[in-house]
Amino acid sequence: MLIMSGIMIPFIGTTLGAGCVFFMKHGMAEWLQKALLGFASGVMIAASVWSLLIPSIHMSEQMGRLSFVPALAGLMLGVLFLYLLDRLTPHLHLKSDEPEGPRVKLGNTAMLMLAVTLHNIPEGMAVGVVFAGLLSDSREIGLSAAYALAVGIAIQNFPEGAIISLPFCSEGNSKKRSFGFGVLSGIVEPLAAGATVLLAELVTPTLPYFLAFAAGAMIYVVIEELIPEATRDNRTDICTWGFAIGFAIMMVLDVALG
Repeated sequence: MLIMSGIMIPFIGTTLGAGCVFFMKHGMAEWLQKALLGFASGVMIAASVWSLLIPSIHMSEQMGRLSFVPALAGLMLGVLFLYLLDRLTPHLHLKSDEPEGPRVKLGNTAMLMLAVTLHNIPEGMAVGVVFAGLLSDSREIGLSAAYALAVGIAIQNFPEGAIISLPFCSEGNSKKRSFGFGVLSGIVEPLAAGATVLLAELVTPTLPYFLAFAAGAMIYVVIEELIPEATRDNRTDICTWGFAIGFAIMMVLDVALG
């Protein structure tokens, strides 16, 4: 029950964020979108470092000076995995007219949903692999640390849910329909997390690699997608402050609860 509630926390964050469509009449201001994208980036980078990479290195201390190897290998494999997904999956980014990936006959709504799915897969994997580590009784991952990561991802999912649902509403869709799109954008996270937990027996022997793999995937999303979207018009100051606040909150959560 604790595991199930843990992997659902990020999805709840997305759902609450999507619910903003019922309370915000005129959509989200441009500066706020940039700040929230920066905030989400900060949370993801801090989670990658404190919740994933550092535990991965600590778990490999028996390797001595080579304890960095599992973290390095997993990190690069995670980056490669998201790179391939990015190239092989047709998708469209927010406020972009040019789709990426293979050319297919899909509507803009479907393409945008695929882009959000790419963002959310590594987050779901990160939560799942941490809870899989918890099931393995790893001394590097405690219940508080696992929940800290889940809460941190949920915090960054709140603005993400709003960023998805509000533009749909401003394009003429009903509030209920826009809310539904926002909620669906996050459903891949508990699915990815649940699948990872179900594979816990396979994950446990190579947990340091899987932790770093999830970190690499999240770092790819931040650098390839979130930061460019947040700095599209060169107003980097707004994004930077959002990033700093998100990073600080996730760092505090991980250290205080871990």
